[in-house]
Amino acid sequence: MKFKAPFLVLMFLSFYCTYAQDSNIQIYTPSKLMQSDHWDVKWFNNLYTETLSINDKKETLSSPRRNFFTSSLDVFTGLNAAAIWNLGVHLEYRSNTIEGLDLLAPFSFKERPEQRRGLTRIAPAIKVAPFSNLNNFSIQSSFSFPLFDEEVIQGVYLDQNGYVWQNKAFYDYSSSNGSFQVFSELNLEYNFGEKDASYANDSLRLSPGVFVSYFPSQNFTVLALIQHSSLIPINNDFSQNYSAIGAGLKYQINQTLNIEGLYTNFIRGNSTGLGKTINLGLRAVIN
Repeated sequence: MKFKAPFLVLMFLSFYCTYAQDSNIQIYTPSKLMQSDHWDVKWFNNLYTETLSINDKKETLSSPRRNFFTSSLDVFTGLNAAAIWNLGVHLEYRSNTIEGLDLLAPFSFKERPEQRRGLTRIAPAIKVAPFSNLNNFSIQSSFSFPLFDEEVIQGVYLDQNGYVWQNKAFYDYSSSNGSFQVFSELNLEYNFGEKDASYANDSLRLSPGVFVSYFPSQNFTVLALIQHSSLIPINNDFSQNYSAIGAGLKYQINQTLNIEGLYTNFIRGNSTGLGKTINLGLRAVIN
């Protein structure tokens, strides 16, 4: 299996960096920034599968199973001791299948007409905490470049063939006793490129999400989430929206590494699939 490198890097970091300060899943939410010489490394894997979709007429359609696997690696580091500015990069690898291939088919990484795979995107990113008295609020901006030529080949979709300017706002709030935490995210992105290259070019995507976490202990989290996304056309004829709910777990393995698992279900939409996702992530916070 070719995509082992990020996992091996994170495992090495988790066992080697035992000198790091306590890394707490309650403290290091996506809202928090790293100080200088500190690192935040996250490897996240998302498998989306569908046999149902809904068109723009609100008609539910069935089709042979389609699977879309995305593996992303995010690396951020602090630029100052006050943890105001972070610099990072985002990488994406995809493996997608059609024509009723089973749920695990994307992990075979075969050369066949029903499957496409490869490194698809790279996105330099910057993150800032704009208010010194509000360290649980931050903004992240990135610019994503496609690393492939054709969006669809022989009916197999790989990734959006266009540029994406993405801006995210993060905020979290914790209860006074630390047992509960609410994390919110608002994503606004502009998709552009050659008009015929992608269905999403010349459009805006607005995606809010809310995550509610309960902490039975300092090292363990149970969470529920609700997300929505709308693709709003600017100079094209395609619009899309969907809503999803889900639940998950997070566990802090040691001072450096934590692991998370999530499940989501697309409960409604327009011109989109009505599928499910299974997600697994590893995160290393190196101080």
